[in-house]
Amino acid sequence: MPDPAPPADTLLDAIRAVVGDRGLLTGRADTAAYTEDWRRLYQGRTAAVVRPGSTQELAEIVRLCAAAGTPIVPQGGNTSMVGGAVPNEDGSEIVVSLARLNRIRDLDPIDMTMTVEAGVTLKAAQLAAADRGCLLPLSISSEGTAQIGGVLAVNAGGNNTVRHGNARDLVLGLEVVLPDGTIWNGLRRLRKDNTGYCLRQLFVGSEGTLGIITAAVLKLVPQPKEIEAALCAVQTPEAALDLFTRFQAHDPAAISAFELMSGLGLSFVLKHIPGATLPLETAAPFTVLVELATPRPQAGLRAMLEQVLERALEDGTVADAVIAESEAQRASLWKLREEHSEGQKREGASVKNDVSVPVSQVPAFIRKATAACEALIPGVRVVPFGHMGDGNIHFNLEQPVDADPAWFLAQDHAIMDAVNDVVREFDGSFSAEHGIGRLKPYMMPDWRGGAELDLMQRIKAAIDPGGIMNPGKVLPPRP
Repeated sequence: MPDPAPPADTLLDAIRAVVGDRGLLTGRADTAAYTEDWRRLYQGRTAAVVRPGSTQELAEIVRLCAAAGTPIVPQGGNTSMVGGAVPNEDGSEIVVSLARLNRIRDLDPIDMTMTVEAGVTLKAAQLAAADRGCLLPLSISSEGTAQIGGVLAVNAGGNNTVRHGNARDLVLGLEVVLPDGTIWNGLRRLRKDNTGYCLRQLFVGSEGTLGIITAAVLKLVPQPKEIEAALCAVQTPEAALDLFTRFQAHDPAAISAFELMSGLGLSFVLKHIPGATLPLETAAPFTVLVELATPRPQAGLRAMLEQVLERALEDGTVADAVIAESEAQRASLWKLREEHSEGQKREGASVKNDVSVPVSQVPAFIRKATAACEALIPGVRVVPFGHMGDGNIHFNLEQPVDADPAWFLAQDHAIMDAVNDVVREFDGSFSAEHGIGRLKPYMMPDWRGGAELDLMQRIKAAIDPGGIMNPGKVLPPRP
C-alpha cells in the first residue's frame, strides 16, 4: 500500500466552506494542543483540527472525508490515558473536536433523564442536573475537562461504579454520525425498548472506531439527602476488603464509593499537590476513602458509619479514621484520591495498568503483582490505587529513584505484560475503564482472540468499510 498522504487542500477548502474559519484550525501553533495526549506518550501531527458547530456540520465533514478516504480522529477533552484521541505521526489524519457541540438539549426531572451534546463536560452536566434537583451519578478525576462524548466512547467507570455502574449503564439513547456521514438518531428516553439489536451499546466503549457520538440521553437519579465520608488507615489490602464487606453487610445500597490508596501514592500527592493534607495522625501502608449516600432523608448514615468504624477500630481492622464534618472537609478527603494521577506525573515517569479482578481477589492480586514487578525491576515503586469496591485497581509503577525516565518508559510493555500475567491468573481484565486506545491493541489477540476478536473485526468492517474512523485504536491490524 502507498504511504498515507496528508489531506488535500481541496478537502480543507470544502471543510472550511461548511464550518467557516472559526471551525477550522490549520496552523501548527493552533493544532499543537490536539496532537499530544495527557500523559505525553504520543506526539502526533495533523493538517487540520475541525470544530463543527452542529451534528449536521459534522455529518457533512464526515461525508467529505469518507469520499476523500481521509481518516478522522474524534476528540473530546483529550484526557485519554491510552492515547485514544491523538492522531498518528504521519499527518494523514484529521482531528475532529466536539468541543463546540456543548448544549444541554433537555433535562426532565420527572423522567429523570438529560439529553446532552458530546462536547458538554461531565462537570457541566453534573451541575446542570444538580440545578434541577437531580444527580448524574458518574464521577471521574478528569470530569472538569472530559467531555460526554469521550466519556461514553471509552465507557468510563469512575468512583461511583460500585453503586451506579459504568457509563454504559447510564445511557438510554445516542445520536451518532456514522462513517459515511449518515446521522443515526437514537435519542430515546425509554427505559424499555425491546426492538432489535441494542445499537447504542455498539458505540459506547468503541472509542470512536465505529462512529462519532454527538449527543446522548443519560439516566439521572435523585440527589442524595445524606452524604457521609471517612478516611480510614489500614495495614493491609485484606483489612480494606474486610472493611468493605462490613459496610456491605449493613447496607450495600448506601455505598457510593470505596477507594483504596497506598501510602506511597498518598505521599506523592502530599509532596506535589498544593493544599493536600492528611488528616490522620500517622500515615499507613494503605488508606481507604469510603463514601455513603442516600436519597432518603434522616436515614441515619452517620450512625451507621460510626458503628462500623467503631467496631473496626476496636478489633484492629482499622488503625485510624476521620469522618468529614463539612462539605469542605469531604472535598479535602476526595482531593487526596483525585490527585493521584497528577501526583505520580510530577514525581516522575510511570507505567499505568488499569486492571480489574473479582473484588474478593484484590488483596491477593496486589501482593502477587507487586512481587512480580519488584522482581522485574529492582527499586521500582509500586502504586496501587482505585476502585476497590468494583475490583478495578490502577496498578501503577513509578520509576526507581534516580532512574532514567526514558529508560523506564521503554520497559512499559514488559511491565504491563508482567502485571497482566497476574491479572490472568485471577480471571481479570487488562483494561477495566480506560479503554484500549493506541497503547494496548497488541494485547487484544492474546486476550480476546479467536471468535471474539474476529467478531469485533467484522463489526468494524461492516460499519466502517473504509477504515477512516480513528484508525489504529482498539483493534490490531489484521494478519
